Amino acid sequence: MEVVILPDAARIGSVAADAIENLLTRKPDAVLGLATGSSPLSIYDELAARCAAGRVSFKQAKGFTLDEYVGLPADHPERYRNVIDTAFASRVDFPPGAVAGPDGLAVDVPAACAAYEEAITAAGGIDLQILGIGTDGHIGFNEPGSSLASRTRIKTLTHQTRMDNARFFG
Repeated sequence: MEVVILPDAARIGSVAADAIENLLTRKPDAVLGLATGSSPLSIYDELAARCAAGRVSFKQAKGFTLDEYVGLPADHPERYRNVIDTAFASRVDFPPGAVAGPDGLAVDVPAACAAYEEAITAAGGIDLQILGIGTDGHIGFNEPGSSLASRTRIKTLTHQTRMDNARFFG
């Protein structure tokens, strides 16, 4: 693992977009893990600009969102599938259905979690995962103390994560 410290979000977005562009050049059908939150926005902006300029294409790629709220209506703007669509997927040339996420509206959420894991495996696994870190150290709603070996599952959010995300819900 290499740790790179950069002075601002624009530079971070550029360096991360370089890695993704290089991956897609080598492997056009790469599978990307897509995170929400503030951290990845500069990456998505840079990738959208590069796609518009013809430098990078997502036509053969797939994406999997990192997490999802359980119980938010399908049309809720803060549902993570909708956030990824707005912030990124709709701004590049992913084909319809190329980006998937956990089903937060499933009647049987544990079965939906297993189906999501199976879809990632069927796609060949994640080639590159975009992540952000919450103020309490959580990554992908894996709250502090979560096992690093844990899989897709329901997770109760800490008070800190709920307070951090409350701004999105008025």
